[in-house]
Amino acid sequence: MDAKVTWQEGMRFVGVGPSGHPVAMDAGRESGGSDTAPRPTELLLAALGGCMGMDVVSILGKMRTPPRRLEIAITAERAPDHPKAFRKARVLVRAEGVPEGNLRQAAQLSRDKYCSVGNSLSAEITVEVEARP
Repeated sequence: MDAKVTWQEGMRFVGVGPSGHPVAMDAGRESGGSDTAPRPTELLLAALGGCMGMDVVSILGKMRTPPRRLEIAITAERAPDHPKAFRKARVLVRAEGVPEGNLRQAAQLSRDKYCSVGNSLSAEITVEVEARP
């Protein structure tokens, strides 16, 4: 897999991967940017949530219990010193219309086996679930 990131101006960059969809990134004003796009670290957390969400939806579909609604909330802790890597991440998977046992199993399978983003991070990732009728 290949990607290309191109500098636009200031601290603004645009990345493009194999899908061809551009993703803008920028720094905040306090870091010399213009605050026109998400920070790369924000995109990393969103990628973790998206990766796990896609896995969970797929797994629940195979269990014949597709969710009516699904939301992934991520809280992460970073090291205080540079490179300020993510040390821990708590992923909360909320779903409606899914038995809690199925949701828990799908979320754990994603974390432990299927989510390439999460398994590429050195952070400790914990998963919690909330199933609502």
